[in-house]
Amino acid sequence: MPEKLEQRYCIKFCVKLGDSQVETIRKIQQAFADEAMSTTQIKEWYNRFKDGRTSVESEARSGRPSTSRNEIVIDQLRTLVMQDRRITIRELADEVGISIGSVHSIMKEDLGFRRISAKFVPKLLTIEQKQLRLEIAQDMLETVNSDPSFLNTVITGDESWVYGYDPETKLQSSQWKHPTSPRPKKARQVRSNVKVMLTVFFDSSGVVHHEYAPHGTTITKKYYQEVLRRLRDAVRRKRPDLWAAGNWQLHHDNAPAHSSHLIEFLGQTQHTCASSGSLLSRHGSV
Repeated sequence: MPEKLEQRYCIKFCVKLGDSQVETIRKIQQAFADEAMSTTQIKEWYNRFKDGRTSVESEARSGRPSTSRNEIVIDQLRTLVMQDRRITIRELADEVGISIGSVHSIMKEDLGFRRISAKFVPKLLTIEQKQLRLEIAQDMLETVNSDPSFLNTVITGDESWVYGYDPETKLQSSQWKHPTSPRPKKARQVRSNVKVMLTVFFDSSGVVHHEYAPHGTTITKKYYQEVLRRLRDAVRRKRPDLWAAGNWQLHHDNAPAHSSHLIEFLGQTQHTCASSGSLLSRHGSV
């Protein structure tokens, strides 16, 4: 394992300045982030320099060199990881017959692997669905290229739960502090249990219409039909140019309440893209 001499020099420097162990740990972790030495290592070297040690080099070790870190073992670990990306360090150590510490070193330094959590996405798409989305996107791009004002005629709508309050994110709660001032604290919060369904429609100019569903209301096709009637009135009042031109279009997803045949009262033609999860309806002045 390569020695982190740079960090040891920094620890020695902090000791010379009279920084406490806690301050030294904080500075090292702040300066080197993910590459910082462990808290235990920082404490160990802090105490060594505090006791008068001057060298930052590791002391020579006696005994037979380790044979667990060789090309054969590295290849075995690489093969196991490629076969099962979720295999644990302990399982790798048991499978190959080496220590957990050796597996850690090989995975990070020889193979360059990092264990990270899977990224959350709304939905995993199949190859066919991805291809269909690509085709639809290309079709929309061609439409925009042929008619630059096309997007100005589109009104997008959707529903979303709105909570009484949301806890601050880690970034939102950050603040500037002096090195000698204490770290700010906040109590753990959970998302509010009070929530209401918000339906909103907007276009390139801003919000056209929004409303909150009454408590306990289920978004059904009949309810959504009334919402669209109110949207139609809002377009007439707030977007008179679109209403007069009769070429505005509604874009929303293909939720059952949105794609019901009962909704066809809004226009004469509909183009449904079920696989891509969207529905684009052309409307005139109804």
